[in-house]
Amino acid sequence: MSLEIAPAPASLGGASAFTMPAGACDCHVHVFDPARFPLAAHRTYTPGIASIAALEGLLASLGVARTVLVQPSVYGDDNSCLLEALHHLGERARAVIVIDPETVTDAQLRDFHDAGARGVRVNLESKGETRTTAARDAFIATAARVAGHGFAVQIYADMSLLTGLADAIAAAPVQVVLDHFAGAKAERGPDQPGFAELLDLFATGHVWVKLSAPYRASRDPSHADLAPIARAMIAARPDRLVWASDWPHTGGGKDRALLGPEAVEPFRTIDDMAALRELAGWCGEERIFQRILADNAAQLFDF
Repeated sequence: MSLEIAPAPASLGGASAFTMPAGACDCHVHVFDPARFPLAAHRTYTPGIASIAALEGLLASLGVARTVLVQPSVYGDDNSCLLEALHHLGERARAVIVIDPETVTDAQLRDFHDAGARGVRVNLESKGETRTTAARDAFIATAARVAGHGFAVQIYADMSLLTGLADAIAAAPVQVVLDHFAGAKAERGPDQPGFAELLDLFATGHVWVKLSAPYRASRDPSHADLAPIARAMIAARPDRLVWASDWPHTGGGKDRALLGPEAVEPFRTIDDMAALRELAGWCGEERIFQRILADNAAQLFDF
């Protein structure tokens, strides 16, 4: 992939070309090294290798200066692989870790923060968790544990769960980040359960959404059906959105169920530059594109 560079436009229009802003950040990537860092025994899938070198190649090809490493479900709460990558990347990177809120110590939280972690993930979707009570309990326990330690809490869940989580998120003592278009499904449109709650949560000022992995939100290869949702979010709070590729694009759905947890699951083939063009088209204006791709990420993840 090659970066398309054009003179800075007043409007991005169709966004066939655009200027990558300084400090651009990919806010959601994973590193997998199963040979050196064993995967969790009770996992739902087995990924291939996604090395630090391959990640650096991706960032260079996109012209992206910064990144946020996110702990994948297959490593459970053993953050060793992520921490090695974080150390290697240095000030170019931040991280979102996974913890057990009942056992993690204050000293461990300080060490994670010193290493560059700025978020803690509550991954409900990968566990297939759809029960409101269980989701609330997991979020509240994690938010309470990390409050005052400099971490946001990042939730991966279907948007419909926001109907039961909204009050807890609104009252949370931490910044809250909602993964992958806040779990929206494009075919359900802006009137889907949870979308109104999201717009209300935006008003609190401490809720953020990752415009990431459009292929998880839309079944349309062009993602045209996702545009109304993306544009509604951008119109509501352009200062509370960040962008991410979700590299190396793990699979999911029925294919994962057919493979089983032990078989190595192939990564999806995704054009990450095309995803950036989509974002530019949704933004329409260079200043909004820069805010989402660079400025907001710097604020949220403390670059």
